[in-house]
Amino acid sequence: MTDDPELNQAEVQQYLRQSADRDRAARNYLSPNKAILLGILFIAVVFRFHNITLPLVDAFSWRETSTAMMADNFQQRSWNIFFPEVSWTGPGPSYQGREFQIVSYLTALLYQLFGWHDWFGRMVAAFFGLLTVFSLHRLTALFWGETHAHAAALAYALMPAAIMIDSSFLPDPSMLALVTLGVWLFAKYWAGGSGWLLPLATVSFSLGVLAKPPGLAAGAVIFYLMVCWILERKRKQAKRVFLSGLLSMAIIGAYFSWAIYLGRSYPPFHVAGSGYIWDSGFWTFFRNSFYFKSVWNTSVWWFYGYPFMVLIAVGFWMPPRPAEDQQRTLSAIPYVWLAAAMVVYLAAAREITSNPWNYHIFHVPFAMFCGRGALLLATLTSGTVLSPAVVLRSICIAAVTLVWSTFPLVRTMKTPIAMNGKLLGEELARLARPGDLVVAIAPEVGDPVAVYYSRARGWVFPPGGGDAEWSKFVADDATAIAQLEELRARGADLFGTAKNAADRQDRLFVEHHDGVIDYLDKTGTKLVDSDDLLVYRITRP
Repeated sequence: MTDDPELNQAEVQQYLRQSADRDRAARNYLSPNKAILLGILFIAVVFRFHNITLPLVDAFSWRETSTAMMADNFQQRSWNIFFPEVSWTGPGPSYQGREFQIVSYLTALLYQLFGWHDWFGRMVAAFFGLLTVFSLHRLTALFWGETHAHAAALAYALMPAAIMIDSSFLPDPSMLALVTLGVWLFAKYWAGGSGWLLPLATVSFSLGVLAKPPGLAAGAVIFYLMVCWILERKRKQAKRVFLSGLLSMAIIGAYFSWAIYLGRSYPPFHVAGSGYIWDSGFWTFFRNSFYFKSVWNTSVWWFYGYPFMVLIAVGFWMPPRPAEDQQRTLSAIPYVWLAAAMVVYLAAAREITSNPWNYHIFHVPFAMFCGRGALLLATLTSGTVLSPAVVLRSICIAAVTLVWSTFPLVRTMKTPIAMNGKLLGEELARLARPGDLVVAIAPEVGDPVAVYYSRARGWVFPPGGGDAEWSKFVADDATAIAQLEELRARGADLFGTAKNAADRQDRLFVEHHDGVIDYLDKTGTKLVDSDDLLVYRITRP
């Protein structure tokens, strides 16, 4: 040390600068936990963006093409998000009572900026899926710690059902991403986070439920934590949450009241969703065992497979035991979420089993339990997570889930079963004149995929919407001809069918309605008769 005060001061300042540089470097250093989270997100990207340009011809094509039509109509006809419109019920307007169109509206904006590509909707959904992975990770870390958070996020990233839904042009990925983000933000607020987290959580959760009503199940977590505050006599904080919840429910109720009004005010008078317990009656659900056989078949052959189902069961029965009181309270979140999702299922079992993307609300607690189950089996009888035995078991568990669940089930769900519908639509687009209206029958009756790819407006056949049964053919040719004549009177110009088009009773159109084909031979002009397609120009009366 020197006695010169100026030199001493310079040394102190240099030391402080060096300390500040070290602190800054430490903050900027990528911690192991952050690196693992980034790796999991990369894995999620690989599985969700693989084959992202697949046309909308997979197992979910029916719902995907309806969503895609709404994106088209926002971009081509009206940007008013409160008037979602499909193109399969004639010249329009064909407004329908639908959920708040977040995915379709964002996709329409991409169309406006970069032109039309049918896979843009898949891409938007996939980005919401990545947000779910992140939010699920951070939520799990709050109550089970970082290791369990890694396992849960990885389970979600690899779960066949989550991959399929997150890479489909559906509203469900936005629902799950936004409600999961909302629950995580609220849990952080509940655990002592900043006050600004509450309004952010309210906005995110509300948008998630608007995107799809099953998201309401996640609200049970927020209600549960609010009740915990009341029991702890933290009434001031509980009051803020209660008022935020009232505001959220008011906005959600107002929008869906409008959606119901819209669907009941315009032809074909269609409000999305059916098969609820109050429509069919409790005893109908009871006689059908609440459709649990369908749940089992979907779980085994489509969505999870036995490896994921075993891991979920193990994690459900053997949760970790957090040491702190706050963590013990938060650790009930996956159970509360799952119980609320089961209530939603029991009320809408027929709708959910008919449209299995509605299972998506279950996938956050399922991923948490699956991650816990995998971690439990991997660390069995081992003292440390990084021991060679644990690493080897983890690799084996991942290999089994990938080989016996993820790869085969995703491949099954992505099979292009509606490809002939796309080909029919493209043939109609080639033959159509400006302003022509089309009538089309896709391989699965009622699927609007052919109308969508015709890039025109028109009708599915039999005509759909409202309370009519439009996924099966009518009983006789006379009724079908009368339906076709009505569409001709309303301006139909082209009629096309895929030759493998069959209804839910497995009746082929070309066989069941051969009399309709004879009628078209006499009254129309045959334009295409190939191995796969049959197209007529409808002659004006």
